[in-house]
Amino acid sequence: MASWNSTPLEVAYQVLGWIAFLSWSFSFYPQVILNYRRKSVVGLNFDFLVLNLTKHSSYLIYNVSLFFSPVVQKQYRHKYGDKEMIPVAANDVAFSTHAVLLTAFTLFQVIIYERGNQKVSKICTAITVGVWLSAIVCVFVAIPKHSWLWIITVFSTIQVIMTVIKYIPQVVMNFRRKSTQGWSIGNILLDLLGGMTNYGQMAMQSIDQGSWVNFYGNIGKTLLSLASIFFDLLFIFQHYVLYPSNSKNTKIASKVDAGTQPSQSENV
Repeated sequence: MASWNSTPLEVAYQVLGWIAFLSWSFSFYPQVILNYRRKSVVGLNFDFLVLNLTKHSSYLIYNVSLFFSPVVQKQYRHKYGDKEMIPVAANDVAFSTHAVLLTAFTLFQVIIYERGNQKVSKICTAITVGVWLSAIVCVFVAIPKHSWLWIITVFSTIQVIMTVIKYIPQVVMNFRRKSTQGWSIGNILLDLLGGMTNYGQMAMQSIDQGSWVNFYGNIGKTLLSLASIFFDLLFIFQHYVLYPSNSKNTKIASKVDAGTQPSQSENV
């Protein structure tokens, strides 16, 4: 079993990992708090939430399986080498557990707070049902062959795909409303910090082991951070450059969400 060669790098790995955990975990709260203060979820895309729950649930299955299961760990080392460290840390398990709970709570807010004419799209529903049916089929395929590493890799792939597409409905909504009102930028800033420190954590392990298997052996985590950073930067550009918060944007966005047309003066 692999062990650390450098104590400073091990400490840096743990510190960066928990910074990523705290950043990503706290990133859920600005949106929850914003919803509570407004008593409204207008401006928050529901497709994003549903796809996000699928993404984090898949990631939780992957992390828990690879972190706790000796059988899965054995298959991982058989594939990548006995000297390779398991690329899932305790902070990964803690984060994904917390993420599932907070995303589910945000969906509960959708039920109890004002939501205007917003609803989950048929496309999102079809994607979600299709993904989980595919996952169930893969599980039944894996059971006879005991392909446990393969099946959790399937869940890792699902979470990567969900990460890539989950932000798109919110990006489009912001573009159509010409506003980011109702979408917390605090969520994005913390998410960006989490993605960057997550890469730093993986780099510490790779440098210590003199191997980059950590990156391509856990491609889900690698692509997760890359996709998150890209969309975080896009949201920051929308919020601060394209649609900076002001009373005009807020007023127009509220009318659009309510299903009414802004007056001619509001369009100027």
